This record gives sequence, structure tokens and C-alpha cells, in this order.
Amino acid sequence: MPLFDETPVRAILLDIEGTTTPVDFVTTTLFPYASRKLETFLRENSRNPEIRAILEDLRGLHQRDERSELGPPQWHDGSEQEQLHSSATYGQWLIARDSKCTPLKTLQGKIWQQGYASGELKGEVYPDVPPALERWKRHGKRICIYSSGSVLAQRLLFGSVRTGDLTPYIASFFDTQVGTKTEAESYRRIGASAGYEPTQFLFLSDAGKEIDAARAAGMQALLCRRGGTSGTAEGAVQTVHHFNDIFPE
Repeated sequence: MPLFDETPVRAILLDIEGTTTPVDFVTTTLFPYASRKLETFLRENSRNPEIRAILEDLRGLHQRDERSELGPPQWHDGSEQEQLHSSATYGQWLIARDSKCTPLKTLQGKIWQQGYASGELKGEVYPDVPPALERWKRHGKRICIYSSGSVLAQRLLFGSVRTGDLTPYIASFFDTQVGTKTEAESYRRIGASAGYEPTQFLFLSDAGKEIDAARAAGMQALLCRRGGTSGTAEGAVQTVHHFNDIFPE
């Protein structure tokens, strides 16, 4: 049984964590780096209008989490320094919970940007990813990325891989501004933005609920099971452990 019907596929949409990039890189390198640098970054950029808007968004999210009785760390609205400390503490709490909220992801991307620029961070992908991207583009496929991480963070990761900049192979990047990854409508928006019908996409992810959402939108999808991942999806779905058999030579 073939993995998928190659005939209609014009675009390949890729998840990042657990699909193109080891989960460990995200959880043991990127997240701790952002958590360590968060308070210093906020203090150094507190006058930036964009950062101030993000802080206001975080305050609103904190109030929501309090109402939901999720137990966020206490927020102090006294001095500006107390507010910044509260924002950082809350942000670190969100990072520990692997929150997908847009304000946090925006902040993480900006912090990582400094880390990539200084050389403290380097993007990481599985060994089969660079040749697959080159091969797919050579075959005329439009390659797109969809991650809960900000578009900035995505570009930084793929642009700093040790084997070379991979962003020239990637036509489009999408984040939660287009919608959450477990909603079918998000995938329809991606299709419309890229200029293709959902039926012309192949989506790869290690998350079963994302696979279900993409299929509900009309995309073909493969569940990616790299080492140590065990995602499941509703109904029959083909699985892959690497990209070598997807549009091979």
C-alpha cells in the first residue's frame, strides 16, 4: 500500500518539533534558554512599544488563568520593576507548561533571535531533512512550515542549521496567527494563503490531533514517528520514520 497518493500533491506542509527537529532540542535547549534570558530581555526592552503590548497581553492571560484556577504565580502590580518581574515569572511558568499562547511565542522568538545572532544557539534538524527539502524543491513542490513557534523563530531555526541555511527551500512559514494546529480551519487558511486547495497538500506531523485536523480540511497527512515519539490519530493513517520515501529520487 502506498504511503499516499502522490498525483495531486503540489505542496508539502511540515510540523517542526518531532518532525523536522528533535523534541530534545526544543525542550532542553530552546525552552531553557528563553526561560533564563526572559527577565533580562524584558528589562532591557521594557520601553519598546511592541514589548509593552505583549506584557499587557500576558497580564490578560494571567487573569484568565487565575479565573480558571490554574494556579499561575502571583502577579504584583506595584512598581514597574515588580510588574516586569511578575511578567517574567509568569512567562517562565508558561514555558514550563509548554504553552502555545501567541504572546509567549513572540517573546521566545525575539529572545532566541539574540541567541542565534550571538552564536549561542544553532538550529537543529534530523539528518534526512536537508536532502529532503532540496529534493522536494527540485521536484517542484512548494514547501511550507507550520508551527506553534513564531514565524521569526522558525526562520531562525532553519536559517542557522550547521549544514547550511535551509530557508531558501521553504516558500512559506505559518504560526498560530493563522489558527491553532488542531483546528481544520487553520489548514484551509494555509491552503488559501499558499494558493492551493487543501487536497493538493501533504502534511507531516508527529501529533495525532494535528493530523486529524489537516485531514478534516481535506489534506493528505502522514504521522511522523521519529525515535521516541508515539503520536496517534483517529482512523487509518500511514506512518513514516524518515523523509527518504517521500518523493524519492
